[in-house]
Amino acid sequence: MNIEIINFESKYRDDFKNLNVEWLQKYFVVEEFDQHQLANPESEILEKGGKIYLAKAGDQIVGTASLLKEHDVYELAKMAVTEEFKGHGIGNILMRHCIEEAKKLGTEKVILLSNRSLTPAIEMYKKFGFTEVPVDEETPYERCNIKMELPLK
Repeated sequence: MNIEIINFESKYRDDFKNLNVEWLQKYFVVEEFDQHQLANPESEILEKGGKIYLAKAGDQIVGTASLLKEHDVYELAKMAVTEEFKGHGIGNILMRHCIEEAKKLGTEKVILLSNRSLTPAIEMYKKFGFTEVPVDEETPYERCNIKMELPLK
């Protein structure tokens, strides 16, 4: 399967939102913070110095991941692969791409916020070198019970 990673364009706004809503509804709920970010990716992610990437199989958008600028580091967030395409290594492709892009952006580390119940995702993060660190008090997600980081320097 040929997967191409492309940069976000506004014509993919619905794909970006739908991919994220799909996984959030399967495992958790779509929180108010999610709704706002997903409805406004340009102002809430891109204009704040973040990046959004999409995984494309043929003409179909099948996955997404974002790098959110958080002060002097980037947060890996809004990572999702549609059910139909899970098991094809798309998450790994997106992860590799995000790490390489974060290095190009010159950040010292990438952080992520997740939930321990997402065992396959946590295992993938560990495989890429992420390690657990204490969760910040002010995390915007109710579902967050694990924070991980990957030093890049």
